[in-house]
Amino acid sequence: MKAWTKSGRVAVLALVIAGLALVSANARDTRLPNRDGPTPRTTTGVPHIQIGARNSPRISERLLTRVATLPEVKIRATVISLPGARGFWLSESLDLAHPEAIVGGREFAHLHPDGSLHASLSPKRAREAVKAGWATMHPWANTRPGWEGFVLLYTPRTADEADIVFQLVVDGYNYVTGRNFSAPDL
Repeated sequence: MKAWTKSGRVAVLALVIAGLALVSANARDTRLPNRDGPTPRTTTGVPHIQIGARNSPRISERLLTRVATLPEVKIRATVISLPGARGFWLSESLDLAHPEAIVGGREFAHLHPDGSLHASLSPKRAREAVKAGWATMHPWANTRPGWEGFVLLYTPRTADEADIVFQLVVDGYNYVTGRNFSAPDL
């Protein structure tokens, strides 16, 4: 076995440091702030919806516009939710890292008419979203393998809240697809 050259060791060390910096930056960027205000009430069964939500059509449209920027995602009528809900559908050509997290068809999330959303997140991210007050677990989250991260994201009340909800949708997209997409700001 040949000995490492000094320049080879330096190059490997530089790659390791760059990788650690990237991991650190990504971890720093994904922390969730705590959601202000009381925790919204939701139904305990299906349909699982937020009770008394006040939807802002402007905020919902902005959210849909942003979701449509995700690569190989189409906004279409849901295949699993209430009438009027909009599904976030992944292209058939897109490989899935976690197909078990998809609840129906290729729909990884959907927006309800009241502005709340269901989304498939990683189980860890789902717990973080619940702890920070952005989500509650779906009543069926622990009934089927792969659904451990299936949450209801509360209706965003402001544009800033919609930005956080959008980031959670991106997190779900990345989890289900195995990608590391960073969405541009609008």
